[in-house]
Amino acid sequence: AGAVVRLNRVLARTGIGRATVYKLMNQSEGGFPQAVKLTNSNARGAPVAWVLAEVLNWNRARIAARNEVAA
Repeated sequence: AGAVVRLNRVLARTGIGRATVYKLMNQSEGGFPQAVKLTNSNARGAPVAWVLAEVLNWNRARIAARNEVAA
């Protein structure tokens, strides 16, 4: 499925904050990639990661949307 990255890398790649990442994940229209649970724990603070390719695709989609508006 590809490389996974933890939250700090997601924040660095997207330029958005932690709270915004989780808010976008909860919005169906946001299209932000869902986190992958790294353990079977459902506890708050359990380790999660994101598929790097999905995060990069989300970035590309944001750029494409900007370019469509500018055109």
